[in-house]
Amino acid sequence: MTTTIPRKLTALTATGLLVLTGATVAQAGGWWQPRPTQVRVMLPEGNTNPAISNGVAMGGQVATYASSGLGPSALNPAAPTGSPERYTDPSLTEGATGVTVTEAQALVVLRNIVDNLEAAGLRPEDVVTMKCYLMAPPGAGTADYAGWNRAYRQYFANVDLATEEVVPVPMGTSAPAPPLVVNDARPARATMEVASLAVPGWLVEVEVTATYPNRR
Repeated sequence: MTTTIPRKLTALTATGLLVLTGATVAQAGGWWQPRPTQVRVMLPEGNTNPAISNGVAMGGQVATYASSGLGPSALNPAAPTGSPERYTDPSLTEGATGVTVTEAQALVVLRNIVDNLEAAGLRPEDVVTMKCYLMAPPGAGTADYAGWNRAYRQYFANVDLATEEVVPVPMGTSAPAPPLVVNDARPARATMEVASLAVPGWLVEVEVTATYPNRR
């Protein structure tokens, strides 16, 4: 059994199905091919606030948009040219404590993704897949996945699917607070560490695929 709704999230149904905006969601074992104009999202069973989906299926008549890989803009003139800190925006992290440089860059990247989507007539809620490429910060042994994940929740997956309530999220070591962008979307996402990115100083690059839903 599946359920489709026009816009907003519904609560957990008696059959255990969760429904996303403009999409149909089935629990494990109930997955099948979507109709031509349908987007179907598979979520982890029993989790009302997952960060990502298990997968997304799109019918053959669903219009999609794929962004290029976008990195952070150099918005911190106080930092040395070419340094990771140069590609942060202090206004985004003002008042927060313990924000890592990867997290700060990711906040800029995700804002750039939102701007890119808006230019294409889309919203963050329309994102169905995401790939993130991370580099280890200078002197670190591995990429900062925790910082990336905190930034991600500021723009994605910050609405409880059962209650429809906005979930406060932390920035750095600060106490959880309302997210920068309220968004119930759970993209199918991959995050990977890479040896280098195209621009010296970049630690984060993100690309997304979004679908054009029927506007109501």
